[in-house]
Amino acid sequence: MTNRVIVGALGGSFGVHGEVRLKSFCADPQAIADYTPLFTEDGRCFAQVILTGHLKNGFTARLDGVVTKEDADALRNIDLYADRSRLPSLPDDEYYYSDLIGLTVLDTGGATLGTVKNVMDHGAGDLLEIQVKGHSETVLLPFTQEIVPTVDLSVGKIIVNPPEGSLPN
Repeated sequence: MTNRVIVGALGGSFGVHGEVRLKSFCADPQAIADYTPLFTEDGRCFAQVILTGHLKNGFTARLDGVVTKEDADALRNIDLYADRSRLPSLPDDEYYYSDLIGLTVLDTGGATLGTVKNVMDHGAGDLLEIQVKGHSETVLLPFTQEIVPTVDLSVGKIIVNPPEGSLPN
């Protein structure tokens, strides 16, 4: 999956005729249909995605090969991935979440703090989940210019300036 980026998730059926609930993670949510084919983690491929309507947190859609309510229900909580080559290039200060996961996290003094375990967005801004070196718990840091002044994908490192008391001793 390293050449693929998560672009959305399926939420099961919508109605009884094979439509699915689709949540897009794209900056332009409707663009998810432009990034076909879309893939599941187990390798299933959807060559065509047709957005058929809007929902509160996404869309209703038709996927090739999904024709019954049972087919659609079987896709509940399934993530969708697009080939990286199908996605637009990003400006220098924007990143795909998948590019950040696994990067080494250093403080501004150069000490290794841990690695990026996950990147989350709950609506109020992106958060980096850091697996702290030598600790079982993780910490969340806001992914802002002030807290994360440097991201260097070429060397696989992120420099952070964590707020006082945000990291375990």
